[in-house]
Amino acid sequence: MNKRTRLVVLLVVLALCFVFLWPSISWYARTPKEMQQLALGSTENIKTYAELMAAEDVREIKSLLAEDSGALLPEDKAWIKKDVKERYKVLDKKVPASLTLKDVVSAYDSELEFMNVFQTRYRDQILKAKKYYENSVKLGLDLSGGMNIIVKADLDAAVASMGDQVTSENTAEFKKEAMANAIENLSSRIDKFGLTSPVIRQQGDDRIYIEIPGAAQADAINTLIMGKGILNFRLVDDSATASFKSYYSQHPATTFNAAGELMDSSIIPEDCEVFGVYTKDEYGLDERVDWLVVKKEIALDGQHVKSAEVRADEFTNQPEVCFNLDNEGAQIFADFTSAHVGENLAIVSDNKVKSNARIQSAITGGSVSLSGGFSYDEANNIKKVLQTAWLNVPLEVESQQVIGASLGEQAIKQGVMAIILGLSLILIFMLIFYKASGINAVVAQILNLYIMFSVLSAFNLTLTLSSIAGMILTIGMAVDANVLIFERIKEELRQGKSRPAAISMGFDNAFWAIMDSNITTFIAAIFLSQLGTGSIQGFAVSLAIGVCSSVFTALFVSRLMFDFDTDVFHAKKVSIGWGIK
Repeated sequence: MNKRTRLVVLLVVLALCFVFLWPSISWYARTPKEMQQLALGSTENIKTYAELMAAEDVREIKSLLAEDSGALLPEDKAWIKKDVKERYKVLDKKVPASLTLKDVVSAYDSELEFMNVFQTRYRDQILKAKKYYENSVKLGLDLSGGMNIIVKADLDAAVASMGDQVTSENTAEFKKEAMANAIENLSSRIDKFGLTSPVIRQQGDDRIYIEIPGAAQADAINTLIMGKGILNFRLVDDSATASFKSYYSQHPATTFNAAGELMDSSIIPEDCEVFGVYTKDEYGLDERVDWLVVKKEIALDGQHVKSAEVRADEFTNQPEVCFNLDNEGAQIFADFTSAHVGENLAIVSDNKVKSNARIQSAITGGSVSLSGGFSYDEANNIKKVLQTAWLNVPLEVESQQVIGASLGEQAIKQGVMAIILGLSLILIFMLIFYKASGINAVVAQILNLYIMFSVLSAFNLTLTLSSIAGMILTIGMAVDANVLIFERIKEELRQGKSRPAAISMGFDNAFWAIMDSNITTFIAAIFLSQLGTGSIQGFAVSLAIGVCSSVFTALFVSRLMFDFDTDVFHAKKVSIGWGIK
């Protein structure tokens, strides 16, 4: 490979590394703390925040418009001019020279459409920051702070609570289903709490591992873990729902306050409540798709549900959700459905409407079927909602570790100081011992760290204290490659060879010694990363990345710098040590 090609390859590598590193730079250096907190929230919380802020902006504009109909658009809202001008062009109207608030508002057909523009802006800003986070280097709990919890699920108690419904033949299947349901419930509760990117996974047969980065309140988390989903059935008020939707479409900015409560409670009957209708989005998260007004009185409590399953309708072959009630629940449900045939019944879970079905006829006997053109995914989601009532899996916090944010910040500072100090001392030694050639080692080490962080960012890996330890070890190993090369060059110079010949022979003779040592280290790191867990795995991954990048910088970058001095600066001698001419 000639020198020009090697230079092009190096530039391409550096450019790609910058592209990979850009999300991390944008997240940690360019994103304000307030925006980071919003971006780390759940999708539902981001949507709620965008709606509330948009409503607040619209109320502010309406207030200014009421005071002065000729008021100009505030500077902090100047970004909307572009959208307003495009709308004027669509309407084939001349854009006013100075856009007033009245001109801006008149460009939109309704207040809801106007508010959606603000909501979209807030949402896009937060989602952009969230995308930076998702593609950046993550900080482990030991650096960012947070909680590490192991929860034990008492599956034997869950089996015992079912009595004769669980036989010895289906015990294993029941435990598997109960465990999956417990994880589903925890995920839903923790996501609803708005915690930042939690990790929730099964560990072994009966334990759940939860990792919550960032500042979290231990008492609040324990309440979520030990709590039980609230499930009930309520009658839908169709006329109140239609009236509310009509009102909301006309007054979206003044319907709810910052706490999500109705600003004017008179828009729905006193005996009713308004809840969002939720379905699972493509990420498996709750997404509000509509509003529904339901009666405050609970028609049937979820504790009466004893089992649930998804079946195919025998006539239409469409999926339907079937669930069974206990004797008391069967009687309550029979009386209720007899009195409300033709009306809608909603399944409400944690103040979210998960299903809205019409009562076709009186339902007696305690066996209920829900149908309505569900897909199998929708049917399974409703089944999981019903399972929160009858799969009673006692949970116990087995271990809990809380790492404060201040300890995380201190660990980051100490880790960075360790890298800087180790790198500085090594580079000072190289400059003193190898004189001008030590500059090559300095540049190679800096590029080595640059490439390592870029790879971590490219694969969205997590940076922990053990990862930093792997980086520090890599710095020492990378210098070892430079030392081998420099010593080989010195041997060739002592034999009276010219600069180009000595450099060429030095790199050629050191090549396999460097490759042998780094390949064996890389193999050990790969095995550690596959067989190890936790901190051992983090150390091994950073070491493996460092081995690859150090070989590239030592053999490729350093050689290019030597050749650059020879060809561009026409250097005749090599400044590579004391007593070497």
